[in-house]
Amino acid sequence: MQAERPLRVVIVGGGTAGWMAAAGLSRLLDPRDYAITLIESDEIGTVGVGEATLPHIRTFNDMLGFDEAEFMRETQATIKLGVEFVGWTRDGDRYIHPFGVFGERWAGVDFQHHWVRAKRAGRDVAPLQAYSYAVALARADAFEWPSEDTASIRSTYAYAYHFDASLYADYIRRWSMRRGVRRVEGLVLDVEQDADTGHVRALRLKSGAVIEGGLFVDCSGFRSLLVGQAMGVGWQDWSAWLPCDRALAVPCDRVGRLTPYTRATAREAGWMWRIPLQHRVGNGYVFSSRFCDEGRAKETLLAHLESPPLAEPRLLRFQAGRHERMWEGNCVAIGLAGGFLEPLESTSIFLIQAAVMDLANLMPVPGRPIDPRLAAEFNRLSSLQYDRVRDFLLLHYIANAREGQPLWDHMRAMTLPDTLAHKIALFEEGAAAPSYLYGLFSRDSWLSVLIGQGIEPQGHSRLADRLSLEETEQRLADLRARIEAGLGTAPSHEEFVARCCGAGSAVRMTA
Repeated sequence: MQAERPLRVVIVGGGTAGWMAAAGLSRLLDPRDYAITLIESDEIGTVGVGEATLPHIRTFNDMLGFDEAEFMRETQATIKLGVEFVGWTRDGDRYIHPFGVFGERWAGVDFQHHWVRAKRAGRDVAPLQAYSYAVALARADAFEWPSEDTASIRSTYAYAYHFDASLYADYIRRWSMRRGVRRVEGLVLDVEQDADTGHVRALRLKSGAVIEGGLFVDCSGFRSLLVGQAMGVGWQDWSAWLPCDRALAVPCDRVGRLTPYTRATAREAGWMWRIPLQHRVGNGYVFSSRFCDEGRAKETLLAHLESPPLAEPRLLRFQAGRHERMWEGNCVAIGLAGGFLEPLESTSIFLIQAAVMDLANLMPVPGRPIDPRLAAEFNRLSSLQYDRVRDFLLLHYIANAREGQPLWDHMRAMTLPDTLAHKIALFEEGAAAPSYLYGLFSRDSWLSVLIGQGIEPQGHSRLADRLSLEETEQRLADLRARIEAGLGTAPSHEEFVARCCGAGSAVRMTA
C-alpha cells in the first residue's frame, strides 16, 4: 500500500501521552511532510495522577521551547531532587534516591569502589548518602540552580518537577494546537483495517465522522484500542514479579515545609506516595489486591494523610507488564496503551517521552510504504526501556526485612529475572553497578537503591588500591566538607518557588 504525502499521523487519545506525542512530533517533524491529528473524547477520562517526573522532562520541555518559570506557574509545579524511601527495609529506615552523583571518580575508578574499600578496612567512613550533594539539598529542604562550573560541588546534581498532570496535558495541548495540530473531539467506535495487510485505514467516530490516516499512534490508555484490540498484539504479564495491581489517589492540603522530593513509604500491602505541589499534596496507595482489599487500603491511605482529604479517593486498576510489541503494522502504542509499570520511580512520563523521541527518529518516510525495520528497531528500544525499569523497580522490593507481612515475605522469596539476579551478583561480588548509555537508570541510581536496601558488596575493583587508604580517607572527609559548605548558600525550596515560579494565591499551606 503506497503511503500518502504528507503522511497523515493520527493520535488516538489525549491526556499526557497523547499531547506529549502531538507536541514532540509537531516540533520535530516538518509540517509539509507530516499532518498531525489528535482525537480525544470528553466522555473518556484520563488517568492523570502522574505528578512526579525524572530530570529528562527538562530536555523535552527545552526542546519544545517552554519558559521554565511560566511552565511551573501554569502547572503548579515544584522541584524534585529525588525520591525518599521510608520503611522499605524495615519500619523507620529511610534513604533518598537522588538525581545526582555519589562522590567522584578517583584514579579513574568509580566512587563506590573507594568507599567500599575504606568501609571494609574499618576507616572513618560515613554512610553512602553523606557523599551526595543532591541528598544533602533534599534533606535540608533547599534548592538552587545547579552550577555551570563543573569543578563545583553544586554542579553534581540534576532536578525534575512535581506538577499537576492534568494541567501539564492542558498546557502542551494549547502549545500543540498553536503549532497546527488538529484536534478532533469524538469517541472512536470502529476501527477500519485493510483486508490484505491488516493496517488501520480509518477510525469511525460516534458522530459519524471518519478519520483516515497513514500512521496511527495509540494513546488510548489501558484500553489499547489499536495495538492491543485491533492489531491483537499479545501482552506480557509481569504481575508475578510486580504484584501491585491497584492504586487509590487523593489530594490534601500541605502541612509544614515544601519538600523538594517525592516520598514513597512502605505499607503492609504496598506503598504510599506523597508528592508536594504548590496548591496541594498528591497522595496515593499502590497495593496488591491479593494481599489487601480495597476497603482496608482506603482506610490505610486516609489514616496516613497529613491533613483532611480534599476529595474522595479515586481507584485505579492495572496490571504490570507490556505488549510484546509497541509498533505493529502502522500502529504505535505510547504510554499506558503500550505497557504499565507502577509509579514507584516516576517512570511513566519518561517512557512516554522516550517513545515519542524514538518514534520521531524512526518516522516513516512520506510517500513510501512503512519499512518493517523501523518497527523492529522501535520495538527493540521499547523492550530495553521497559525491561530495565522493571528490574529497577523490583530491586526495591526483594531486599527487605519486613518479616511477617505477606506481600513483603512473598517478594523476598520470589525467583528474580535473570537480568536482575546478574546485576545483584556483580554488585555483591565487587561493587560493580550498572551503567547504561541508553535509557534508565544511572549507576548512581542503582547505587542508592542497592545500598539503601541493605545489599552490601563483599569486594571492590582492585584498581581502587592504587590510592592509599590514608589518602582515600582524607578525600572522603574533604568531600563531606565541600558538601556541607555548599549548602550554606542554598535558599529553602519554598523560598525558591515563591521567588521564581510561584502561582501566587493558588499556593496553599496549613500551618
